[in-house]
Amino acid sequence: MCLDEVRSKPHERLSAHLSDDLDAVNRLIRERMQSEHAPRIPEVTAHLVEAGGKRIRPLLTLAAARLCGYDGEMHRLLAATVEFIHTATLLHDDVVDESEQRRGRPTANLLWDNQSSVLVGDYLFAKAFLLMVETGSIRILEILSRAAATIAEGEVLQLSVARDLSTGEDVYSKVIRGKTAALFEAATEVGGVVAGAPEEQVAGLAGYGDALGMAFQVVDDLLDWGGTSGEMGKNTGDDFRECKITLPVIRAVARADADERAFWERTIGKGRQEDGDLEIARGLLVRHGALAETRQVALDYAARAKAALAPLPAGELRDMLSDLADFVVARIS
Repeated sequence: MCLDEVRSKPHERLSAHLSDDLDAVNRLIRERMQSEHAPRIPEVTAHLVEAGGKRIRPLLTLAAARLCGYDGEMHRLLAATVEFIHTATLLHDDVVDESEQRRGRPTANLLWDNQSSVLVGDYLFAKAFLLMVETGSIRILEILSRAAATIAEGEVLQLSVARDLSTGEDVYSKVIRGKTAALFEAATEVGGVVAGAPEEQVAGLAGYGDALGMAFQVVDDLLDWGGTSGEMGKNTGDDFRECKITLPVIRAVARADADERAFWERTIGKGRQEDGDLEIARGLLVRHGALAETRQVALDYAARAKAALAPLPAGELRDMLSDLADFVVARIS
């Protein structure tokens, strides 16, 4: 990778800046994902962990701690914890969604089976809690435990409102806060806590993580209507095919006439989809300005994330975190 590419992508600049920390985290992940009695556990885990993910969430923990002046090593333990939680949720999500592709590769449930994916996900959650305990901090344990509960709550909420066209934006926000923002928030917050940062800075980091995660998920939901599988690691239109209620659909349904409402009831409410329906649905989103408005929502969250960094020390790390917020939404520029 050339120097210009590293400079253009904040997560790659963060990786380069925190390379020693990140290398230590990767070693810790490989060490702790092992199982003495069940070799399938590291096999399934490695399929995801080694798949070329950007490690955004553990990078946030490392960056938050270093930004607050931390010079110890406990933040590496927390970064590994965050990645284990994230990997566990991906394994479970792919079973729930019956997905066949993740990060451009076949999903673990497709290569092995649903039972292995669920049980290995459970194992990684348990390992994550063991890692948390090693910090000796009840506050950190509470933050990450709350995040894990919120993630599960968000997934169940999404499942319960699937195909429900009466779903409003308040419920959608709760879903994506659980699915994505909760772990982003916890990742940055525990970095500040382990560093012993002032409460104003810890709150700023938590606010940054929450808003960044919300922007990240809104962008993903928007890209599902027009991104490429290479950009997303999944197929365009997956959310529509899975009858998920995302912000663009909520906005379009709210403005639908009788014929359009009948179309949404058939394709999402009842799940009866035909060839060409995806293109029709996208046309309705464009007609009602739902895609443009969703893009603005993502931009607003990114701006909120950048503003939350104000209490943190100025410098290269803070600039990279600010740039990361811009980069997340640059995918929809």
